[in-house]
Amino acid sequence: MDARFDMFANEIAVKFAKRFANAAMVIHQSPLPSSTQELVSLRASQINGCGWCIDMHTKEAAAAGETAVRLNLVAAWRESTVFTEAERAALALAEEGTRLADAHQGVSDETWEAVRKHYDDDQIAALVALVSLINAANRMAVIVHQRGGSYEPGMFAAALG
Repeated sequence: MDARFDMFANEIAVKFAKRFANAAMVIHQSPLPSSTQELVSLRASQINGCGWCIDMHTKEAAAAGETAVRLNLVAAWRESTVFTEAERAALALAEEGTRLADAHQGVSDETWEAVRKHYDDDQIAALVALVSLINAANRMAVIVHQRGGSYEPGMFAAALG
C-alpha cells in the first residue's frame, strides 16, 4: 500500500516538520544519552506499529554504533540482559507513557522513581519530551500510511534541509 499523503511534498506539512525537527533537535542536543533516545523512540514506535519510525530509529541507532543484539531485543527488554538499569527505566517510561489508554494510572510511581534514580532533571525533561514527540511522530506516519523499509540514515535531516 502506498502512502496516503506525502508529508514531505506539502507546504504546510513541511513547515510543521521543520518545527517538529527543531523540537527534536532540543532533545538530540540534551544530556540524555543518544543511545537511550534511539531505544526509547524505537520502543514507542514498536508499540504504535509505526513502520516508518521503526525503520528510521533502527537504522539511525545502528549507524551510531548500536548493536544488532540490543536492537533486536528492544521489544523484549524485560526478558533480556543487555540493557542497563537506566535504559530499563527509560524503556519502562516509554511504554507507560505510550500506553496511556491501556493503563489508567499513566506512568507508575515505581517507574517514575526508577527514572529519578538514574537521570537528572535535564535528562528527565528530555526523556518526557521525547516520549511525547515520538508518539506524535508515530501517529502522523501511521495516519498517512508512511511505510518503513526505504529509510536511509540521515534521510530525515536531509529532507528538512
